[in-house]
Amino acid sequence: MELFKNTAHQLKALLEQGTIKASDITASLKQRIQTVDARVKAYVRFDRTDFEPAASASSPAPLAGIPITIKDNICTEGIPTECCSRILEGFRPPYDATVIRKLKEAGARILPVKANMDEFAFGSSTENSYFGATHNPWDLQCVPGGSSGGSAACVAADEAIVALGSDTGGSIRQPAALCGVVGLKPTYGRVSRYGLIAFASSLDQIGPISKDVRDNALLLNTIAGHDPMDATSVDMPVPDYTGALAKDVKNLKIGIPKEFFVEGMDTQVKTSVLEAIKTLKDLGAQTREISLPHTDFSVPVYYILATAEASSNLARFDGVQYGFRATSAKLIDMYKKTRGEGFGEEAKRRILLGTFALSHGYYDAYYLRALKVRTLIKQDFDRAFADCDCIITPTAPTPAFKIGEKAENPLQMYLSDVYTISANLAGIPAISVPCGFAGGLPVGLQIMARPFAEETLFRVAYTYEQSTDWHTRKPAL
Repeated sequence: MELFKNTAHQLKALLEQGTIKASDITASLKQRIQTVDARVKAYVRFDRTDFEPAASASSPAPLAGIPITIKDNICTEGIPTECCSRILEGFRPPYDATVIRKLKEAGARILPVKANMDEFAFGSSTENSYFGATHNPWDLQCVPGGSSGGSAACVAADEAIVALGSDTGGSIRQPAALCGVVGLKPTYGRVSRYGLIAFASSLDQIGPISKDVRDNALLLNTIAGHDPMDATSVDMPVPDYTGALAKDVKNLKIGIPKEFFVEGMDTQVKTSVLEAIKTLKDLGAQTREISLPHTDFSVPVYYILATAEASSNLARFDGVQYGFRATSAKLIDMYKKTRGEGFGEEAKRRILLGTFALSHGYYDAYYLRALKVRTLIKQDFDRAFADCDCIITPTAPTPAFKIGEKAENPLQMYLSDVYTISANLAGIPAISVPCGFAGGLPVGLQIMARPFAEETLFRVAYTYEQSTDWHTRKPAL
């Protein structure tokens, strides 16, 4: 039985019926990874000898027996967590991230291999990994998106049942769109960041990547909630998100921002998104054009703030306490050689950009000004949500591009996140669901809602998903 093709909720039903055992799921998934991952390269350091977790008995726990794939920047006790960077080579965390602890308490089985990613989540293509690029299952010559490209690719290729990624400027939603799966960035503060190796602390969020909307809601049910170990975690009740999965958008007010439908978008992407909006309208939703006037500033604001925070967060990696250490007789030389040899080119670029933005004489001109514009971007969303329940846009301006196509043009690469960045700057939740194809490659529909309104996202996403078949299509591997 090809159990690897199933969703988590389908497998859970089979486990409860006694039709299968948890070890059957693991064996099926292991065989699938051995069969296709040499081409997809979604996992890093895959070791066939330690892949089998201990078998678990039947349990009423919500995720009992379900294997979960984890991105390589989320700490897992005893399992290498290296952010796909040489500078963290061999690092095995002595503790679990809060989301990992919650998954284990829910009965989930954490796979002892990690999903590939752009080094320290710096990228939109998963080409900036110390372990090499991940390939898009729909076209192995194309990127899967990034930085959670490994997580999205393994779900799309049925090498995972569900996965966790992290999203700083679109790093869950953009690869989910390019790989034809469902990806959610929760509201900032809804999911604990404790144990997530930081890129930009005011933007990072952990979120689920799944084959359908129900699995996404099921996973968020488990990982959401207040955590005293995370000072940015919000103490609010967590609703049952699976209870929001009603096929009903009647009279729901959907905003369509004019700034997101401009020149430069792939015409087939635009057609697919407009068709999706029409589908929701036919199902009873009300649509209206809105304006988010500071949208054009989102990319420059993001790359000032995110690189500034990254340069600060990455200052701790010096070869002294953990990870890679260069050989040198002098301490200062060891610092320099370790960071010079341990970080990849994109990491160095972002550290330099961030250090410049924070330096004396430039702080007010760049960093402080970017913070002020970030406030304006958030106020745009506040005004928009006063008149609508959710906002719909494309997730990415184009389908997946060829591996290496944008490698020599960082600015062009940064524009891959032009539609996703603003949700992180505003701290609001956003989800991407499959809505069509462009040139044989998946297209994603992005739905955004006011803070802590993930239930609205799931309601709209589920209604659209159940009215179409895009989520059921699979790449031919």
